[in-house]
Amino acid sequence: MLQTLSIRDFVIVDHLNLELRNGFTVLTGETGAGKSILIDALSLSLGARGEAGVVRAGCERAEIITGFSVAGLPEVKRWLEENEIVSEEHELLLRRLIYFDGRSRAFINGVSSTVQQLKELGELLVDIYSQHSHHSLLKANYQRATLDNYANLTSLAGEVSTLFYGWQEILAKRQEMERNASLYASEVAVLRDQIRELRQLAPSKDEWMPLQQEHSRLSNGANLIEGSEICHELLSESEYAVLSQLSVIRNRLSNLQESDPVFKEAMDSIDSAMIQLEDMDRFINKYIQRLELDPERLNEVESRIHSLHSVARKFRVRPADLSDLLEDSQKRMAELEAMSDDGELQRRESVAKKEYMAAAEKLSQGRQEAAVAIGLAVSEQMQTLSLKGGAFKVSLNHQSPSAAGLETVEFLVAGHAGAEARPLSKVASGGELSRISLAIRVVTASQVDIPTMIFDEVDVGIGGGVAEIVGNLLAKLGKERQVLVITHLPQVASQGECHLNVRKIQQGENTFTTIEPLDDIERIEEIARMLGGVEITDTTRQHAREMLKIH
Repeated sequence: MLQTLSIRDFVIVDHLNLELRNGFTVLTGETGAGKSILIDALSLSLGARGEAGVVRAGCERAEIITGFSVAGLPEVKRWLEENEIVSEEHELLLRRLIYFDGRSRAFINGVSSTVQQLKELGELLVDIYSQHSHHSLLKANYQRATLDNYANLTSLAGEVSTLFYGWQEILAKRQEMERNASLYASEVAVLRDQIRELRQLAPSKDEWMPLQQEHSRLSNGANLIEGSEICHELLSESEYAVLSQLSVIRNRLSNLQESDPVFKEAMDSIDSAMIQLEDMDRFINKYIQRLELDPERLNEVESRIHSLHSVARKFRVRPADLSDLLEDSQKRMAELEAMSDDGELQRRESVAKKEYMAAAEKLSQGRQEAAVAIGLAVSEQMQTLSLKGGAFKVSLNHQSPSAAGLETVEFLVAGHAGAEARPLSKVASGGELSRISLAIRVVTASQVDIPTMIFDEVDVGIGGGVAEIVGNLLAKLGKERQVLVITHLPQVASQGECHLNVRKIQQGENTFTTIEPLDDIERIEEIARMLGGVEITDTTRQHAREMLKIH
């Protein structure tokens, strides 16, 4: 659940620290006080798109921090583990910075994150319903998603979509093969000759570089022998060999050291030099003994290099890449042969279609059962919302196989008894749409694991006894999860367990928005204001007390 909200330099908020409780919380305030600022700030912390215009005038950046308790939310914990973000003691902090130049930064538990990650995580934490969300109910995709969520079919619907696209991919390959059969046959013929020639050449991986090195050694054999022998002679065999000269110097230094120990450092240096030169001399001597002139091997190497060069030029690749070319050509040949096998492609297509149809039919069955259940449940709620005799139905209309399944989903409503059920968009007025939307939210809420629900003036267009019923429904919802409601109706506000008041305050030339919790006396005054307008009388206060059940 949402526990804390901290806002800095956001629109007309200087600084605001808000602690929130579980259950049903209402937010009220005069028109223009900035009630929706809470929703806007929270939405940004949950990954909504940010703009530079939200930064308070004269400030460098706006900052929003939201704190959540994620105890008992396995989906959230799983997401954090998958994204390698540590969460201690079931606490979660989301932080969003919006800079005056439009830049944005996001953090999850102090770890720099992307806005997309905030959005993914936010969808597991909070559902926000606004007046505009009513209109989402008019969209076919939204109606289908609502039904699938209600029936716990979201995972199966995703599987159906994946299977459909897999099936379509194989189908497209088969159709492509049929259209381009002659072109593929020509490509197969070219590949067959190419593979045959490459197999005869038998290039191996990592062959080219050692072959080049061996050729260099063999072709320069005489020079290598001559140069090595000269080095060996200069080091140890000639009259003035380096090692002999160093031995003389060492003997001199040894005598000097006996008279003055300071020459020990020079002795150590010449000992080290002689050891290294002796090692070098042994290496060169062994090399001379091992190295032989081999014209026959040289011819073999030159012939191999020529063959590799010739084939590489023919196929327009580097000699070192001939092995990879053979491997790629064999893979392509296997792919084309599989595609050219109409029976194999048809078999794969048949299997993919069968798997899709099995999942899609299972999805259809689940939707049919859920359509009846949600229709009855929403219709029952409609009776309490001054839509007596009205009925809600979910129509499932068969369609050709698609990523969405085997049917379209359409919400129908009959406004009164005896009326024909028609599409929601054609029969519902703004007020009716608000009430039907609320009924759907109440019915589907128990099927959703999201712990916090926020309603932003979804009660627009209703009043009187219906408003009281709406308040009852929201309060009932608050028994199951955290519910925050921005409302202008006293009948709704009076039923909140916690009441927050949004006010504008003037400090000099600056205007700020504050949000403060109300005690019982303050709640009476606020409900009275909502009931009676500008002038608050004893009568409206008494009415407010009765609504709040405060005596």
